Amino acid sequence: MKTKFIFITGGVVSSLGKGLSAAAIGALMEARGLRVSMQKMDPYINVDPGTMSPFQHGEVFVTDDGAET
Repeated sequence: MKTKFIFITGGVVSSLGKGLSAAAIGALMEARGLRVSMQKMDPYINVDPGTMSPFQHGEVFVTDDGAET
């Protein structure tokens, strides 16, 4: 089957809505036998999300290797 992409976008204020929606859509697609792979990205240009207000960006988590997500 040919690869297809689904993009989920939202407003400025970060919340669980986009992630929850993406997870639900992925679960529904997997239930139909499709292979699903998810990629999250923050398209900030020349901005460090770690220095932004949590209200603007959402909670910043630091992984074991020091990366911010």
